[in-house]
Amino acid sequence: MTNPLLTDWTTPFGLPPFDAISDEDFKPAVETALEEARAAIDAIAANDEAPTFANTIDAMALAERDLDRVLGTFYGVAGADSTPAREALQRDFAPMLSAFSSWISAHKALFARIDDLWHRRVDLDLTEEQRMVLKLSHQGFVRGGAQLEGAASDRLRDVKSRLSVLGTQFSQNLLADERSWSMPLSDADLADLPDFVADAARAAGEAGDHDGAVVTLSRSLIVPFLQFSPNRALRERAYAAWTGRGMTGGETDNRALTAEILALRAERAELLGYDSFADYKLEPEMAKTPQAVRDLLMQVWEPAKAAAEEDQVKLTAMLHADGQTGPLEPWDWRYYAEKRRQAEHDLDEGEIKPFFQLDRMIEAAFDCAKRLFGLEFAPLDAPTYHPDVRLWEVTRDGEHVAVFMGDYFARASKRSGAWCMAMRSQQRLAGDIRPIVVNVCNFAKPAVGKPALLSYDDARTLFHEFGHALHQMLSDVTYPSVSGTSVARDFVELPSQLYEHWLEVPEVLTKFATHATTGDAMPEEMRDRVLAAATFDMGFQTVEYVASALVDLEFHAGEPPADPMQKQAEILEELGMPHAIGMRHATPHFAHVFSGDGYSSGYYSYMWSEVMDADAFAAFEEAGDPFDPALAKKLEETVLSSGGSIEPDALYTAFRGRMPGVEALLKGRGLAA
Repeated sequence: MTNPLLTDWTTPFGLPPFDAISDEDFKPAVETALEEARAAIDAIAANDEAPTFANTIDAMALAERDLDRVLGTFYGVAGADSTPAREALQRDFAPMLSAFSSWISAHKALFARIDDLWHRRVDLDLTEEQRMVLKLSHQGFVRGGAQLEGAASDRLRDVKSRLSVLGTQFSQNLLADERSWSMPLSDADLADLPDFVADAARAAGEAGDHDGAVVTLSRSLIVPFLQFSPNRALRERAYAAWTGRGMTGGETDNRALTAEILALRAERAELLGYDSFADYKLEPEMAKTPQAVRDLLMQVWEPAKAAAEEDQVKLTAMLHADGQTGPLEPWDWRYYAEKRRQAEHDLDEGEIKPFFQLDRMIEAAFDCAKRLFGLEFAPLDAPTYHPDVRLWEVTRDGEHVAVFMGDYFARASKRSGAWCMAMRSQQRLAGDIRPIVVNVCNFAKPAVGKPALLSYDDARTLFHEFGHALHQMLSDVTYPSVSGTSVARDFVELPSQLYEHWLEVPEVLTKFATHATTGDAMPEEMRDRVLAAATFDMGFQTVEYVASALVDLEFHAGEPPADPMQKQAEILEELGMPHAIGMRHATPHFAHVFSGDGYSSGYYSYMWSEVMDADAFAAFEEAGDPFDPALAKKLEETVLSSGGSIEPDALYTAFRGRMPGVEALLKGRGLAA
């Protein structure tokens, strides 16, 4: 039978034919696509004609089209709907793909053609985008080890292969820990919780075939439980499980993996001639150096820590007033912070949450995109990889722009967190290729017949991931290597974090924050209280984030630690980490950093981008209109459509006229002096 992954797809807009694909199709499709890509690359390298941009760079960009299509489908499905078969395939593919990448990097004849073009670049008649693609291609080969010889080249290949295996293993261990733990709740436990938390616990019990309600390690369930359960012993048990992921002992323990990963990364950097892995990793980013990252984070750390310590005193007094003794513990913070928020801002999550219906927040994100960029979203009927996934066709002025998928609910087969990916990226090199973009979240699934309700933080997550999706949808470049979110890591969060600001626009909340039962709009005074509390507990939120970012940086900026857990403790002690606050992501479950190279030495990038997003939204505030059409057009033409075709600082300066300082960030977080 013909493998459906290798045929021409006649589905709407070239969507993967999910209803025809089986897990058994993936491995032979990847093997075939790899073989074809190798042959195509060998043909480019063996071309007798002198190197030109067309016969080398263009040809390389087209050489892996089938491989990209197959892998885009596989990894999109495997991350959001894992099965034992898909996990086994991920383990198989990791060394195969690493070997392929290393083979390309070490292909001397291919690199010779690129190197020739690089040294003749000033004489070539190239567009600005082509100059950037050539720069990134040459840089990628050099950083991939193309100039290494003999034993050093062989060792780098082995290091990269082992890292790919370890990253996959780290992710799968974490997923195994997350889906294997649950905590039963009695009727009395449920009675202590707001209805929306109790309903989510019952739904989780039903979804997992438990006898009754349970708390799971899904963030959308465990965080509300920690906020609202008055049972301190249960909070401690839940918090221990949540923060203990990846260090439970046995086969899924990640601690030894992290030590090996850090040692191999340091060796990789040394082989390539860098002082540290952080120096290697940050070279192509906006920050450039570890010290620049450290300087930014420390500018934020001190005021955040001061605010958190003030809050800790107040929350400790509340703990003691409840008859508890001893210090405030990490499993107490959210519970007493929620009580304090209710008292100081008159905000009851149980009262607010019915106004944040998932469907209405999706409508809000779509409506803002229409008002800003003229995009329209229409439901699309086509096969998907899971029944929960929803599809929309995105158009502008009647023309097809993209397909958007939304996969919003938590399930045992889905890794934790929220993310955006393109199963197919926009490009023009191979024709007018429009993107297929996926947003994946982990919101609590409601009981049958009940609406899905979000917290305000959940709604921000939805807008954040949709900001990434807009970066993909509005991409307007020729080359796939610089399409959409293919930008510097510390620039990629700008569009996503900037889009969060539109959730805070009063008229957006007035229109879309409607009550799940009555349909009434959120009262104006409640809306004002929600917005006034936006920076509540920001000391805590900033400290837990910056601590994680600093640990990530220091792990990679010097000698790799033999015991990462001891090194983590030393870093936090030196920072003076408040006792009652834990890192947002402790080392054994720090997937951003250890499930792959993506955010290694780069977790700071959310804050680097936040400096820009706070300043960028200020432009709309200064214009007096959050939907100012001229500014929206300028934002699209500079930041959103350009992908990585232009240096990020040039893109931002083209939009704002200058680069920003940290002041707007501190002001936005309520941490300014």
